[in-house]
Amino acid sequence: SELRPGGFKSVRYSVGLFVSKYGDRQLASLSRADGREFLGLISRLSPVIGKSESTRGLGLDQLVAFSDSQGARITVRTQKRIWSQVNHFLDWTVYEGHLEQNPFRTVLFDQKVKKAPYAVPTDAEVKRLLGAKDELLHQVLLFCLLSGMRAGEAAGLLREDLVSKGNLGTFVHVRPNRLRELKTEASQRLVPLHSVLEGVLSDLPSEGPLFPDLKVNLITKRFAVLRRDLGLERPGLVFHSTRKWFITQCERTGVPEHFTASLVGHKSARSEN
Repeated sequence: SELRPGGFKSVRYSVGLFVSKYGDRQLASLSRADGREFLGLISRLSPVIGKSESTRGLGLDQLVAFSDSQGARITVRTQKRIWSQVNHFLDWTVYEGHLEQNPFRTVLFDQKVKKAPYAVPTDAEVKRLLGAKDELLHQVLLFCLLSGMRAGEAAGLLREDLVSKGNLGTFVHVRPNRLRELKTEASQRLVPLHSVLEGVLSDLPSEGPLFPDLKVNLITKRFAVLRRDLGLERPGLVFHSTRKWFITQCERTGVPEHFTASLVGHKSARSEN
């Protein structure tokens, strides 16, 4: 009940794979060998299984059999996420007194997760994205490009999150609300609204959500379609790249790093990426 919807879906899937394989076993019968077996099986899964109707409802063994005919494998990052979530579940069973210790914890996940940094759009790419004036994305795209907000932060904006500060202009109060939580404590902040965005506000709802029809999943998928239609396919170029473009503009114009960090909600002056 404490998980966000996306997190709940992810954990449910990971633990579901585990249960489909070992659900008829007593917890106390699980061993280190089972952990090694489970880790080996998830490493054979194909990324296609999440997109194919024919794999819905299949157990781990059936998914592995399907995946073996596909060739491609899920990334090491995804494997590690599944492994970590199952281990958290087993740690919980220890905490609740159902197990003395988690036998999977002694199995080493020794593959290295490669970092996949987001690409920074060029100014020419930004012009093409905005020039397309996509019916669903255009306004939220503009908001994120000129504020550095994450997709979820922008999609969750309410009219009451806009704060007028007299001659200083309008600010966006990025804070938890009824539509979304925030990624970190540092994410809560006041962001000055670009003058271009002040002109956009008149076209948005006068109360409640500013983007009532948008959720992060729709934004990211629609961006992928727009990117493909414009021929802007290149590694790392995703909707989150709008945030990187904003940070790059701050660097170009000499904004101090600590001030940029406060604008985009970074805990430290320079992010991991």
